Amino acid sequence: MMKHFIFLFIILISCSKADSQQLDTVGIPQSRINEIKNYIKGKEYNQELAIFINFKIHSGKYRYFIYDLKKNRIVQRAVVSHGSGSVIPNSTALQFSNIEGSYQSSLGKYEIRESYMGKYGKAYRLVGLDVTNSNAMQRAIVLHSYDCVPDKESSAPACLSLGCPMLSINAFKKTAEYIDQSQRPIVLYAFY
Repeated sequence: MMKHFIFLFIILISCSKADSQQLDTVGIPQSRINEIKNYIKGKEYNQELAIFINFKIHSGKYRYFIYDLKKNRIVQRAVVSHGSGSVIPNSTALQFSNIEGSYQSSLGKYEIRESYMGKYGKAYRLVGLDVTNSNAMQRAIVLHSYDCVPDKESSAPACLSLGCPMLSINAFKKTAEYIDQSQRPIVLYAFY
């Protein structure tokens, strides 16, 4: 009888651990995580952290994730804006562009480069690594904060940018700690 209880206990612990690991990746499809792991392997990028933006998720919800690639868990969640040009009138769908002046967000992988002090304070330059975002530097698409972006999720949409991923001031400070402590560039991956 005791063996049955121990067996059931072990099964319950295993299931709850699997459930908690599942919850730690909510918002990021496993295929995207695997894609980034394969992309950075053997390259001079941070092998432990990556940043994901899932533009399929409503802009008022957490859709920006810093992900620990070794422990397979999310270490930061945040609300993030998208470009005003990405909005399609009378639709919940978004559109994306790599064209200067489109004010649209661009999809793809970015290398997060050095920080600088700009119009909105500290910001990080983003270098597009795909054909879908190769004009990021020319377009001045950067990762920065803006006070209109909320700290917490809500049903209201986040404010819009000119194409940059914008975080709340507090979320940006937390992200900056991860980026600044990294010895190698971190990859940011925006997808839809």
